[in-house]
Amino acid sequence: MDVETYREYCLAKKGVTEEFPFNETTLVFKVMGKMFALTGLDRIPFSVNLKCDPDRAIELREYHPEITPGYHMSKIHWNTVNFSGTLATDMLCKLIDHSYDLVVSSLTKKLKQELENL
Repeated sequence: MDVETYREYCLAKKGVTEEFPFNETTLVFKVMGKMFALTGLDRIPFSVNLKCDPDRAIELREYHPEITPGYHMSKIHWNTVNFSGTLATDMLCKLIDHSYDLVVSSLTKKLKQELENL
């Protein structure tokens, strides 16, 4: 999956915005103001940090060399995923979905209602 496909996939999700809160090369996707995916546009190979359930994160890292502990993030809750590696697009989409869903599940009742009404 290339960066533009990744961007379009993230932006197609409900309540998602894209921002550059850290610098001009770190693209961050948020749902209702909460970060669920980020990437350094200048990173080679193209990789993305995604939120992940801690137990699932360990399992994914054990089975997929393209998935490592989150670069500059909490190693418990974030993975860095090499999007230029051998992982299938379907798997990459599932990892993005999981990150998005985790963040949505942690939103306040008020924010969840706002998201539903979008």
